[in-house]
Amino acid sequence: MSNNMKKALGAIVIIALVAIAAGMFIHDKLEENKKNALDDDTPGYEVGKGSPQSVGLEKPAPDFTLNTLDGNPLTLSDLKGKKVILNFWATWCPPCKDEMPHFQEYYEKYAEEDNVEIVAVNYTLNDKMASVENFVKSYDLTFPVLLMEEEDVRETYKVYTLPSTFFINSKGVIEKQVLGPLDLDTLRNYVTALE
Repeated sequence: MSNNMKKALGAIVIIALVAIAAGMFIHDKLEENKKNALDDDTPGYEVGKGSPQSVGLEKPAPDFTLNTLDGNPLTLSDLKGKKVILNFWATWCPPCKDEMPHFQEYYEKYAEEDNVEIVAVNYTLNDKMASVENFVKSYDLTFPVLLMEEEDVRETYKVYTLPSTFFINSKGVIEKQVLGPLDLDTLRNYVTALE
């Protein structure tokens, strides 16, 4: 074997070892991030007042009217006097799928007692009606599901992340805005803190 071939082979071995070490480092970091995410006791991420994604905490929730799956209009301001969990979601969103059973369980167990209405706004701009209907049926959702077929509500509420959830008090004021999936305990804690 010539010296040039030995040098080339040595370089290939070194490159391979560096690639293996880098791969192991990346794998370890991904596993660490995954573990930290699973250990986090608080699902979702609260949006602060100064965030560019904040729609305006401690301000009245922007009003809108959208149709339900049945074709009936629902206006947000008609729910004044009740606490409202306003959730934006899509059928193709894995975290939305994860949180929906928690929303349904909350609705069945606590909505009446807590004077709460859940309003789930489907991102119908990118969903097919049949997909929405199948999703609602497969999760046995009994709270109102609204269809967002135009951009205006998404833009008004700055919905750039799905799921996005707004906690609105009985006076119609947004108290919390949360990005990411929620579980039953977190829903209950947020609602209990509302006026």
